[in-house]
Amino acid sequence: MTEGRRALVAGATGLVGGHLVRQLIDDAASSRIVALTRRPLHGLSSPKLDVVDTNFDALDGALQDIAADDAYCTLGTTIKVAGSQAAFRKVDHDYIVAFARAAKAAGAKRFMLVSAIGADPASSIFYSRVKGETERDVEAVGFEALHIFRPGILLGERAERRLLEQIGMELSPFINALMLGPARAYRAIAAETVARAMRAAAASDLAGRHIHTYDAMIHLAGV
Repeated sequence: MTEGRRALVAGATGLVGGHLVRQLIDDAASSRIVALTRRPLHGLSSPKLDVVDTNFDALDGALQDIAADDAYCTLGTTIKVAGSQAAFRKVDHDYIVAFARAAKAAGAKRFMLVSAIGADPASSIFYSRVKGETERDVEAVGFEALHIFRPGILLGERAERRLLEQIGMELSPFINALMLGPARAYRAIAAETVARAMRAAAASDLAGRHIHTYDAMIHLAGV
């Protein structure tokens, strides 16, 4: 990264977001990190980290005093946690698009978005359709560079237990070994690796839209 890079992070209390903020803190080239959160951010502190209690329903103008070079979005929930499809869409689409617009207004030129494998606005599967619509609508915001990360199952310790993901984590070494060819894109991947890939993508200064699945994330992260 170039010297004095300023980052906006939405989703810092999540699995990927927590790793990302820690990595940005340790990165000597990061001069300021602003984490927008909906709940307290525990266990992370640094002179260059500002934690902003954020109402994602009212982001317009909320970042007018903040300048950023890069914006990282790791916001996400599940239908079970959200309580309904409408509540899920509010977080995984509306909040993310609102953050993208606010980040653009704050001067961010690069946007790094964690989406999901299978994202497609034309999908018959609700989850995948929302993810695809979110990618499409973030792209329409008009960043110089948009990096979309589409992991399969994310590996790592979450604050809340997700049964299917827990089972997937335990079986991932065996399942990954069987997923060859095009199926490699669906391999489980460590959240820490996704965070490293996001930082590497921002540092690349590549313009345009880029989609990163398993192999690309592994390559970017250097693991």
